[in-house]
Amino acid sequence: MGSKKRQARKAQRETFEQSLGDELGSLFAREDERRRQADEQREQQLRHKACERKKRYPTQRDAKFAIRDCERHGSRDLHCYRCPYCNGWHLTHKPAR
Repeated sequence: MGSKKRQARKAQRETFEQSLGDELGSLFAREDERRRQADEQREQQLRHKACERKKRYPTQRDAKFAIRDCERHGSRDLHCYRCPYCNGWHLTHKPAR
């Protein structure tokens, strides 16, 4: 067990960091890159789910016409919303906020 004194812990930490040298820096760089790639992949999956697999309407008017057509065929409670990814309009069954 190491010393509980603050100065002794600091010296132990400095000794440990010096023994690692550049290895510690590259470890952090690899972890940062892994996290960046994971975030990018998560964003791509979200975009696909929220936008790319859905039908896009160029205007709100077109989306509302599509809602009326769907209602004629039995689909109820549809709403349209502006997509933050493509700035088009998509349909949803979720109520407007």
